Amino acid sequence: MKKTALTLLMLVFATAVAMAQSVEDGIKFLYYQKNKSARETLKKVVDSKPKDAYAIYWLGVAYMAPPEKDAAKARAVYQKALNEGVNDPWIWVGMAHADILENGDINAAKQKFEQAITASTATKGKNKGNPDPEILNAIGRANAAGSAKQGDPQYGIEKLKKAIELDKTKPDYYINLGMCYLKLGGDRGGEAVEAFREATVIDPKYARAYERIGMIYRSQNNTESMNKWFGDAIAADPNYGPVFADYFEYYKDLDVNVAKEYLDKWVANADKDCVMDFYVADYLFRARKYQESLAKAKEMEAGSECKDDPRIKMLYAFNYAKLNDEAQTKANLDAFFAKAQPSVITTDFYSFAGYYLKNVKGSEAQAIDYLKKAIDLDTVKANQLSYLDTIAATYKATGDKAGRLTTLQARYKLIDKPTNTDIFNLGAAALENQQYPLADSMFTIYKNKYPDQAYGYFNLVKSAQLQDTTGAKAVGPINDYMGFLMKDSVTNAKTVAYYHAIQGGYYANVAKDMDNAIAEFEKAVALDPANTQYAAILGQLTKVRDRKNAPPKAPAKPAGKSTK
Repeated sequence: MKKTALTLLMLVFATAVAMAQSVEDGIKFLYYQKNKSARETLKKVVDSKPKDAYAIYWLGVAYMAPPEKDAAKARAVYQKALNEGVNDPWIWVGMAHADILENGDINAAKQKFEQAITASTATKGKNKGNPDPEILNAIGRANAAGSAKQGDPQYGIEKLKKAIELDKTKPDYYINLGMCYLKLGGDRGGEAVEAFREATVIDPKYARAYERIGMIYRSQNNTESMNKWFGDAIAADPNYGPVFADYFEYYKDLDVNVAKEYLDKWVANADKDCVMDFYVADYLFRARKYQESLAKAKEMEAGSECKDDPRIKMLYAFNYAKLNDEAQTKANLDAFFAKAQPSVITTDFYSFAGYYLKNVKGSEAQAIDYLKKAIDLDTVKANQLSYLDTIAATYKATGDKAGRLTTLQARYKLIDKPTNTDIFNLGAAALENQQYPLADSMFTIYKNKYPDQAYGYFNLVKSAQLQDTTGAKAVGPINDYMGFLMKDSVTNAKTVAYYHAIQGGYYANVAKDMDNAIAEFEKAVALDPANTQYAAILGQLTKVRDRKNAPPKAPAKPAGKSTK
């Protein structure tokens, strides 16, 4: 009897160990971005042990992993667990993660996070008063996920730092910390790099940390540093497929042959799923093998596994655009965006649609909307500037002055070192929209930065004249402009004469300062003696002044009779 009990106990123990390993296997698949394998593995664990909160949590994370990011499916997994009585901190954190990705509801998410922290805080032993660092890391993971507009990365950083304080041995903590820093903006890139570096110190074979540093340099278009860190990732783990995916993404628009080499390496280290089928078809499109790419898309559509994948419509749109079939391209774009969940839509999809539809009559507003969404997703500043340039040009083509101004303002904020063209375009758009303080600011910057160019001086005059029709506000700007023009008095003589006449008109008609009015017209005549109008006005003003300044005549003596 004792032997039987011992055998049963060993069996239970062996099953528990196997189950724990299975969960870890699922997590490892996620690390390698083999999402299909991860979901299948974790689903088997949950099916065999439906009360295992940790396994349920990771199954939901697998559904939410990019590129699918299926928060709705994850939510369903977590809700089922709650309905079946699995009321556990892991489930609450998972549900909050889904809240962030699906609804962007950070307040609802934080309530669940705090509830999980409280419930997982040790009440006795050496860890008394401390929350479970793994729960804190999961909270950090949730806030690191999604776009920059989802989650609260600062909150995530706070929890991750506490997790690291409690356990400094987990490289994953530092990865999530770095990702949260990146969501705060490019100026936090240095802190992100340091977090990723720390992960490599903890585990030199942790390829993801090297890859994430490489991605930062890729976003900066720093190819040398990108190659260094991507190379370190491959050296750390030659089977780490995501780095080959990164290389493919980098080269697909630069050198399709090099991209193909990395695609082959990626395929060799990835799941055989709809994601890889899409990228193979995408490569064929970029290699200008449009019919082969279409055939691959049709093959996906005909199969059972990928037939409902909305990305098939995007493949059709890519290829029909190159085949000059506008009707098919637009129809497939509309079908894709109508069907695809936001989590499936990449920067490439938004940018392609935006660039294509801007040239389709009646679709300009749709194009602008897609390009704005591309800006929200793209972390490469050069790409963001390109989108903004296209949006501004599209607004200009459609006559939307206000939209163009708003776009140019956003673009200006993004530029580290604005050029003369950048400054001029924003100033001119501000003038066009009667935003005079902004126009004055831009053209003052222009004048000070480029004192040997006329545009700043001239447009400050123009702005002043538009703001005040009396001419009073323009006196100073006109004097500055004439001072600039007189650096070449021969070439600009007539122009300077014109502005002296403008000033003379102001002094004569508004300021009622006849002496200054005459002085201005004297200068105008001296610079442009052939202009008879200036001479005539000067003569009139002089007569008025002379009459005004003439001494009064002696009163005439009254006529009377002679005394003789």
